[in-house]
Amino acid sequence: MNNKKVLTVKNLNKFYSKNSSKSVHALNNLNLEVNEGEIFGLLGPNGAGKSTFINILGGTSIKSSGEVFVWGFNLDTNPRQVRASIGIVPQEVNVDPFFTPKKLLELHAGLYGVKKKDRITDTILKLVSLEDQANSYSRSLSGGMKRRLLVAKALVHQPPIVILDEPTAGVDVELRSNLWKNVKLLNKQGVTIILTTHYLTEAEKMCDRIGILNKGELVALDSTKNLIDRIQRKNVKLLLDKKINIEEINLDFLEIISYKNNLLEISYEKSKVKIEEVISYIHQQNANISDISTDEANLEDVFMRLTKN
Repeated sequence: MNNKKVLTVKNLNKFYSKNSSKSVHALNNLNLEVNEGEIFGLLGPNGAGKSTFINILGGTSIKSSGEVFVWGFNLDTNPRQVRASIGIVPQEVNVDPFFTPKKLLELHAGLYGVKKKDRITDTILKLVSLEDQANSYSRSLSGGMKRRLLVAKALVHQPPIVILDEPTAGVDVELRSNLWKNVKLLNKQGVTIILTTHYLTEAEKMCDRIGILNKGELVALDSTKNLIDRIQRKNVKLLLDKKINIEEINLDFLEIISYKNNLLEISYEKSKVKIEEVISYIHQQNANISDISTDEANLEDVFMRLTKN
């Protein structure tokens, strides 16, 4: 993984005034960095500040204080270069129904100042599998096609960073799978991906690193694996070939959840108890293990623990 920083955020704050006497601290001293070439997930419950952060990067919201650098450009002094370095795929499907995909991409390329000889409209349409619909009116496209068109719009100026805001919200499983294939393909081509999603299993599979926002504060920032490893509790089910006296299993930091029909379910802290110790107690009672299954921690466990308050 390249350690070059494509996004650096320092002490970023955003206040929204509800009335003359009260304001909402939407982002509270946010600090984070995103590396070139990675897929970075920004997660959090509704109202955590994810959309506010994306809106600041996209120029549709003004930060209250702090610094933002995108591809080395300062958002305050080089806003045009910052926006040229980012392509944003919004959550809402908002496509002009009377434009064809090809015409729409050509129009957006012009808005970004891309010269005609430098445009790659046909290449982008092929990338998102819309080459056959290039000259069809957008109103005739399916919901999945419109989503892919939003991705295409974000790529017209060939930005090194693409931000996807809830790209699979409200879409079916097949479409989600196709969208993620497109995202992985972009990433393989060197594009840095920043995404927000409520589908934690997808974030767990897709993201190299994850930041978790809660009430405007960054409560976690680490690799996906390291975040999951924070959950020390592990549940194990052991099917035994005979009945044992569970009171003989006397280990600190181990909880016996249930024992019925020779099925023993336990929970323990991985740093304090080794499963081999439990097995040893079972073997001391001349019992054997017929089957064993584990319930490992996942990203959802981490998310719930960090955002429950």
